[in-house]
Amino acid sequence: MEQQHHILIVDDHRDIRDSLSKYLESHEYRTSVAADAAEARTLVESSAIDLVVLDIMMPGEDGLSLCRHLRTATELPVILLTAVADDTDRVIGLEMGADDYLTKPFNPRELLARIKSVLRRTHSLPPRAIPTEEDTLRFGKWTFDIAQREVIGEDNVAIPLSTAEFHLLNAFMDHPKMVLSRDQLLDITAGRSAKVFDRAIDNQVSRLRKKLEDDPKTPTLIKTVWGGGYMLTVEVER
Repeated sequence: MEQQHHILIVDDHRDIRDSLSKYLESHEYRTSVAADAAEARTLVESSAIDLVVLDIMMPGEDGLSLCRHLRTATELPVILLTAVADDTDRVIGLEMGADDYLTKPFNPRELLARIKSVLRRTHSLPPRAIPTEEDTLRFGKWTFDIAQREVIGEDNVAIPLSTAEFHLLNAFMDHPKMVLSRDQLLDITAGRSAKVFDRAIDNQVSRLRKKLEDDPKTPTLIKTVWGGGYMLTVEVER
């Protein structure tokens, strides 16, 4: 029998929690619900959660703070829900490591599609607890720790990667000095079914550059090839 994924829904509005829970369970998912960050933290620690659907605007500890905690303490993928039309919260959330976001009000079918896409990406590469030499790659001034899903600079400071950034960097590691189109990057990182979100590749590259480039506005490590796509410009040492 196929694994029944366990989704945690965190939202202070009971009607949203309950309706999403009922909808996801009708599509063969297990669900747990939390009304605030404290309840969510308890459930994450006590249950085998596979993905968190997280509202940004909550009383007390907000969703961005909880997202930051989940990214530093766990490998759980996070999909943010925001009622704010302004891009600021969404950009901050993605920079904190969220894997995707939706703006309220949204169609639950779209949320379901995004849950499936994120789970497909993360489930194919489960995290490994103990890194070995085979789990590290060197490129430019960086070391890519695959097991910990982070990059380490020359100052020995580790920078965590979101799930999307991790898969994107993996694609570049496997194809150094090769031009990869958006479609190719989507095929490698998310599968053809995600093509409807193809502009997400540009956003992911932008976020990855902010972590890796000395000057993200003038990138030298991950270059844009006009009319082609993107290219990692350095060799990868395995």
